[in-house]
Amino acid sequence: MAASAKKRDIENKSKENDDVTSSDVSSDEENVDNNDEKGNQIMVDFVGRTPDDSDYHGIKILLQQLFLKAHVNVGALADYIISHNYVGSVVKQEADDDDDDDDNDTSDVGDVFGVTSVINVSHGQVSSSNPNEECIQQLRSLLKELSSEYATDSVNGMITNILENDSSALGLIINERFVNIPADISVPLLENLMSDMKRANAKKMAYDFQYYVIISKLSKPKTAGKSKGKKKNTEDPEELWSNQEEEVFDEESMCKFEFSVAKETDTGLSGAWNEDDDELIPYRRVMIFEAAKLPGIIEKIKKFIAH
Repeated sequence: MAASAKKRDIENKSKENDDVTSSDVSSDEENVDNNDEKGNQIMVDFVGRTPDDSDYHGIKILLQQLFLKAHVNVGALADYIISHNYVGSVVKQEADDDDDDDDNDTSDVGDVFGVTSVINVSHGQVSSSNPNEECIQQLRSLLKELSSEYATDSVNGMITNILENDSSALGLIINERFVNIPADISVPLLENLMSDMKRANAKKMAYDFQYYVIISKLSKPKTAGKSKGKKKNTEDPEELWSNQEEEVFDEESMCKFEFSVAKETDTGLSGAWNEDDDELIPYRRVMIFEAAKLPGIIEKIKKFIAH
């Protein structure tokens, strides 16, 4: 049983949202708030909290929109994130003060709108004696399979070496939220994540990484980026990122590859499109960067958002 949720150090700003929707989920999960089809602004205050057991289904939905039909047990992964809740945060709508009578009662903080965490997917984390962490092996297998199929030979070699090298600790950053939640919320979430890992390392926990990997969601018009296979153009200027700040991770990555998930989902980004708009094809981009770059990346995201 995870500890009760506590507020994290995330600025509670009023966010201007139209439809707060997820990007790659089934139709019955697609709309979190779809009552304002005329484009009127809805003011929402978000709060960051440590994940707890009540967040299981919300985290699972967010993981599903990232992994789609990949062979990853997102339910087990949600449980893993909750059981390791000393690292990472969930984003919820701030409860009204009148309803917040008990700080330990998390039933009034609503659905999960985002989750930020990190998972150690290093070689040394896999153990046949620890079946509860089978999802770690699934993530490692997924990275190997995708890299083998879609990455160039040199990139595939780098990723394989990192995955199989005990001294190259690799952390998978989970940075998921519903679309239309502004990118500026990512800064305090990532800053909190760094602080959490620093505290965990001080307690001799396995969060001292040499590399990070992040899987990003993006979409491209059907007419763009027609090159196929391992030589696909990853610099297409018409690409649309679900999480805009992840463009900075892309710029700072040491290696990357991408692949289409068009056969696994109906749409790349939810929303209304004009008849003349190009059809959007959903992709996933896998990016690896040196852990030492994370503080600089966060500073760069701050400047990126300010523009």
